[in-house]
Amino acid sequence: MSRTFDAIIVGAGQAGPALALRLVAAGKTVAIVERHLVGGTCVNTGCKPTKTLIASAYAARIARRGADYGVGVGSVSIDMPTVASRARKVILDSRKDTEDWLAGMPGLTFIRGHARFVGPRRLEVNGETIEAAQVFLNVGGRARVPDFPGIDEVDYLTNSTIIPLESVPAHLVVVGGSYIGLEFAQMYRRFGAEVTVVEQGPRLVQREDEDVSGEIRSFLEEEGIEVRTNACCVALARHPEGVSVRVDCTDGSPQVVGTHLLLAVGRRPNTDDLGLDKAGVAVDEAGYITVDDGLATTAEGVWALGDCNGKGAFTHTAWNDYEIVAANLLDGEDRKVSDRILGYALYVDPPLGRVGMTEAQARKSGRPLLVSKRPMSRVGRAVEKGETRGFMKIVADADTKKILGAAILGTGGDEAIHGILDMMNADASIGVLQWAMPIHPTVSELIPTVVGELKPL
Repeated sequence: MSRTFDAIIVGAGQAGPALALRLVAAGKTVAIVERHLVGGTCVNTGCKPTKTLIASAYAARIARRGADYGVGVGSVSIDMPTVASRARKVILDSRKDTEDWLAGMPGLTFIRGHARFVGPRRLEVNGETIEAAQVFLNVGGRARVPDFPGIDEVDYLTNSTIIPLESVPAHLVVVGGSYIGLEFAQMYRRFGAEVTVVEQGPRLVQREDEDVSGEIRSFLEEEGIEVRTNACCVALARHPEGVSVRVDCTDGSPQVVGTHLLLAVGRRPNTDDLGLDKAGVAVDEAGYITVDDGLATTAEGVWALGDCNGKGAFTHTAWNDYEIVAANLLDGEDRKVSDRILGYALYVDPPLGRVGMTEAQARKSGRPLLVSKRPMSRVGRAVEKGETRGFMKIVADADTKKILGAAILGTGGDEAIHGILDMMNADASIGVLQWAMPIHPTVSELIPTVVGELKPL
């Protein structure tokens, strides 16, 4: 049996359903194929549930600090089944919303199953062949499980399997000191677990500047999280208490023993079982699909969107991939991945909002720079909230007077960073931002002040 469509979308993550809507609105017949959960990583194991869990952890933190605000709350306890149930409801509601959206989309055929290429723009799903002039791959990614010695001998959690946990580990060992690992580390510390973070590199979140990494480590350690960096020889073994993690760090015990182990050492694309070679779709050494600036693959009539193309590991980059493809194919535009300015956030508390270059990256560029930095202890809104950890930092080009990048590590940083992101997208000079009149009292109101304090390095 064989069916022909105008377009086939493989994967119902962030980019897939939105692209399907644009295509059917243009009069095309469209099939969307999903082998697992509608909504992709964001809805099922990423943003939606993790930020829901983080909100519960933040509530516990504020409750414990009630006396600081003149509020008596008594002892604070964690009802983990209720915490997990709240996250599960957010997942199921969001997934159902997307499923209902797809079910009511005229001109769309929704197919559940595993699609594999059997030829150029021809796929097999559930024993049936489907083909189209245009194929869009939106297959996402999953947790990378490294080949640590002993990995096959121990139980471990990933960002997916830790989500439904209904009990608090006595001691959670997190291998991986970057974005995913640190969010879970702080979250479970606030739920009451002992937590150790094991990082193979010399510092946490190594993508960020050293002052950002150092400040994050400082406030995590203040909450009682043990951080072990330079863990050059990670190895795993069973232990009567759960799992033993050999770290071989230069300081401290050569092993960490925990009841639970979370692996948070990166992601890998879901591209290894799609038959891409039969379609002429090339991948790089890590398995990411090779795409050009318009997200076209090496195979004619095939595009790749979202985490599987290596152009961004965020929901918003996947959404922007959809916008680029839709604009180019349906609106006659010439949008490019290289034109976008990347912003993102790390949802530890306080959060980190980031856009553009780090200071270290700007220094390596060799251009003359202007830099400004202000501690959150000098931001009125942070003082009023009693959340003064962190700082704001902006880096600009001294010649063009354009902002190159910024970091806001502090309360509201994930929201306030958008003021800078928007100015960078508008290609505005620092003078435009400096003379804006922000609202008081906010975190964002200090951005013009920080701009006004920019000085040569």
